[in-house]
Amino acid sequence: MLRLPFADQSDLAAALQAVRSAWGGHGVVALPTETFYGLAVPPDDPAAVDRVFALKGRPAEKALPVVAASLAQLERLVVVPEGWRGRLEAAWPAPLTVVLPCVRRLAGGAKTLAVRVPAHPLLRRLLGSVGPLTATSANRSGGPPLARVEDVARVLGDGLALLLDGGDAPGGLPSTVLDITRGAPRILRQGAFQPPREWGVTGG
Repeated sequence: MLRLPFADQSDLAAALQAVRSAWGGHGVVALPTETFYGLAVPPDDPAAVDRVFALKGRPAEKALPVVAASLAQLERLVVVPEGWRGRLEAAWPAPLTVVLPCVRRLAGGAKTLAVRVPAHPLLRRLLGSVGPLTATSANRSGGPPLARVEDVARVLGDGLALLLDGGDAPGGLPSTVLDITRGAPRILRQGAFQPPREWGVTGG
C-alpha cells in the first residue's frame, strides 16, 4: 500500500497521479471526507467495485454511495427530480447523501444511487479532476466507520492500493441519507445534516 499526504493544496498533484495509477490496476483508494474515511473507486469500473465489496465484506445487493465535485458532475449518473435542483445546489456541499434514480445502471445493477457533494474542499478538487467516485465508509461491513487514519491503515491496509493521508477525519455523525425517488422525501438515516422544514421530509 502506498501512503501519501492529502492535507494541503500542494499535495493534490502527487495524489492525482497516484490515484490514476491505482485505478489503472483496479485498486482501491482510501481517502478522507468531512466525516470519516471512505473507499474510492470509479463507480463504472466493475472490477474495482467488486474489490470494494470484497474488502468490506459488504452484501452485493447494497449499492455503494458516490461523491462528486458538484451536482453537475452527478447528473452524469442520476436524475434530479423536478423542484429539487435548487434545493440541492443550496444545501451542498454538506454531509447530506441523497438517493436518486440512476441515469443508467452501474456496476451491481442498482436502479438508484446515493450521492453527495462532500464538504471537504481538497476532496472536491480531486473529484473535479477525476470525476465521481464511490465513497462507502472505510470499515469492515457491520463495524464502525473509521475516522483515525492509523485505524484505516491497520484494518484495511492489506486491501488498499493507496491511502491518502489527511490526518484523522472529524468523525462525529455520518451524513444524513434522504430518499427522494418517490413521493414525499424520506429520511433513511438521520445524521449531521438537518433538512430544512420546507422540504417536507418524513421519517428520521
